[in-house]
Amino acid sequence: MLQYILRRVLWMIPTFLVTSLVAFAIIQLPPGDYATSYLANLSAQGTQASKDVAESLRQAYGLGEPMPIQYWKWMQGILTRGDFGIAFELIQPVSSLLWEKVWLTIVLSLGSVFITWLIAFPIGIYSAVKQYSLGDYVFTFIGFIGIAVPGFLLALVLMYVRFKYFGETIGGLFSSEFVNAPWSMARVADFIRHIWIPVLILAFGGTAELIRIMRANLLDEMRKPYVITARSKGLPEWKVLLKHPVRLALNPFVSTIGWTLPYLVSGSIILSVVMNLPTTGPMLLRALQVQDMYLAGAVILVLSVLTILGTLLSDILLAWLDPRIRYQ
Repeated sequence: MLQYILRRVLWMIPTFLVTSLVAFAIIQLPPGDYATSYLANLSAQGTQASKDVAESLRQAYGLGEPMPIQYWKWMQGILTRGDFGIAFELIQPVSSLLWEKVWLTIVLSLGSVFITWLIAFPIGIYSAVKQYSLGDYVFTFIGFIGIAVPGFLLALVLMYVRFKYFGETIGGLFSSEFVNAPWSMARVADFIRHIWIPVLILAFGGTAELIRIMRANLLDEMRKPYVITARSKGLPEWKVLLKHPVRLALNPFVSTIGWTLPYLVSGSIILSVVMNLPTTGPMLLRALQVQDMYLAGAVILVLSVLTILGTLLSDILLAWLDPRIRYQ
């Protein structure tokens, strides 16, 4: 087991480098650069700027250099100084913009995953054990609705109902007086008061999907010979169910840890824009729109690292959970 973990950790190093190179290259695929986007935005606002402005921007940010040199300088700054570069549009260090939003995104995602598992796990077991019962049909119907309804649409409905009937808005993760305030117990309490609605919205679709997966996997395990043999020996039904079938049916839950965070971030960009959530999604979208390569590259790189770490964690948990999985 230790050799397996060590080997996987060593493989993470080239994976990280390849991922960073691919992310940096993909960001630069669209024609033009930040200077081009900057001039286009000025032109759209009715302001004309000379080409000298674009050239000065390219010289200031090193945009005129070949892509390999830009990538080398970017990675050198990250690995040696923890410097992700400068956000072109905001003229601030990327690291100062990135970490709080990444932290809020992780908290939001982990909260959604926890709620998803907390709801989907027992309901999936109930639907499998009580197959074709009234409760199974009810949860199946709710599950189909959860899969079909986009999160941002549910958010719009909740925002409308909350404002129309209670006179309150549910956008953002902080009240106006705490948006730029330093962290304190009051700000933490305000954060907890606001975060539960986007957490529930993000968890709604994932819960419905995992209920169906858990139900199908558990039904498949319950029909296998070892379960029939355990029943024939007179073991209580709960022990027959929990000892092996439920444990093996958990594989899909564990195997999704690696891509849960990127999936939630990519799937919640529209939700974050609708609800004005200060997460990495809207920041990444804006960075891609204005071709801010350092900011967009830093967000993608951090999410890629979290994906690599999550995949390692899920593989280790799978190897521990399911004895049929071999480390080779």
